[in-house]
Amino acid sequence: MSQSGPSLTPAGIIVGAQGVRGLVRVKTFTETSDVIADYGPLFNESGERQFSVTLVEARPTVAVIKIDGVASREAAEALKGLMLHIPRSALPEVDEDEFYHADLVGLVAETETEGRIGVVSSLDDFGAGELIEIALDAGGAPLVCPFTMAVVPIVDIAGGKVVLNPPAGLWPRETKAKHTGPAKSGKRKRPKPVEGEGDLA
Repeated sequence: MSQSGPSLTPAGIIVGAQGVRGLVRVKTFTETSDVIADYGPLFNESGERQFSVTLVEARPTVAVIKIDGVASREAAEALKGLMLHIPRSALPEVDEDEFYHADLVGLVAETETEGRIGVVSSLDDFGAGELIEIALDAGGAPLVCPFTMAVVPIVDIAGGKVVLNPPAGLWPRETKAKHTGPAKSGKRKRPKPVEGEGDLA
């Protein structure tokens, strides 16, 4: 039974094959890469294709998974670029001031002075704090900023956007937005979806 598009949440994107037996590497959007297979079947964006998956290996932001029916490197490579989704109904509810990182991927990124500058392409944590990555409309290298209240003062899931206040030195133009008052928190909240929830080597 297929899922409707609006009821699906991105869980990761297949970035390549792993070995010669049909395993694939997935850049995950879940809080930790080891939970991507915890929700049952995964789906494509439209919900028309269903994938039964098994976790083989978990790395910091990448999971190696086995997809039923994919048994060769060629078949695995053919899936490169496929976005995998989980049913939104499989995720526990979050508080009003919390959100899933997957909800931010694809949101429009704006600054107060320039308006739209790109879209959110990923959120990662490599051990030194969370980072938000923006694929810029102008092209070139993405803009990567700390994901804190001071730098990302507005996250508007319903409105489909985030508003940035890029730190001096990270943004090549004079686009630093005004931010009045101290941040309420040095780090944004992130729910733990395990209970209930790039091309990389």
